[in-house]
Amino acid sequence: MTARRSVIRRAAAVAATATATVVLAACGGGEDSPSGHEGHRSASPSASAPAGQGTHNAADVTFAKGMIPHHRQAVEMAVLAETRAASAEVKELAAEIKKAQDPEIRTLSGWLTSWGEDVPEGHGSGEHAGHSMSGMMTPEEMDRLEKSSGTAFDTAFLEMMVKHHEGAVAMARTEQSEGAHQPAKDMAGTIVTTQSAEITRMNELLGKS
Repeated sequence: MTARRSVIRRAAAVAATATATVVLAACGGGEDSPSGHEGHRSASPSASAPAGQGTHNAADVTFAKGMIPHHRQAVEMAVLAETRAASAEVKELAAEIKKAQDPEIRTLSGWLTSWGEDVPEGHGSGEHAGHSMSGMMTPEEMDRLEKSSGTAFDTAFLEMMVKHHEGAVAMARTEQSEGAHQPAKDMAGTIVTTQSAEITRMNELLGKS
């Protein structure tokens, strides 16, 4: 009986050793093969980044590079309204424009950086040639707006911002139809909806509707 128990114990030990060897081989081999731990790491954000960067096209880049200076100028105009506008409604509208477009500028800049593209430098009226983008004010128009105040400012601001918004809506519609980066297309949709509503609102303040 004692001899038999010894044989059984030895057989159990051999089986346990064999099992452990198989487990260790499976884990160890995974480090050198795509099916092991490296395979799990392939799902990490850093590994998937190149695929994400490929989901944009030239239209997305054009949209971002154009909308950044466009938004910056709108924000510059909105800041002027804080101290020059006479109408509380104009001041409220300007504050809403600034609140909406400042974060979009940061988002657009982040996209360009992630795509390896340059972010447009400068701000407002100093970064464009006057007619390079739809709806942009010329330096002369910005100078005239800056020098006005009261009801004269209100009228000039509303007229210029209507034109400015119309340009942004046109740019956004192009992105909707030609872009590939879904977040950019979504932003374009928001711009079309929001700024179209603001155009209607501004025309009402101007007595044009």
